[in-house]
Amino acid sequence: MFQRKVFGGRLRELRRAKHETQDHLATLLGVTVTQISDLENGKTTTTFEKLVAICEYYNVSADYLLGLTDEP
Repeated sequence: MFQRKVFGGRLRELRRAKHETQDHLATLLGVTVTQISDLENGKTTTTFEKLVAICEYYNVSADYLLGLTDEP
């Protein structure tokens, strides 16, 4: 089952593993730093298009980001 906190935590882990700032990811996705912070803290979700962009950029499956599997 999808949980915002799992999605946010995994997004944060992927971003930090690449030593990137929230600002960098925000620029990549065309959103604000506040929106990235809200995603990482489980306050909001994102669009399908941005989910695909995140998956492609970090080379992980949507199932992994959404918490449906533990395999990236």
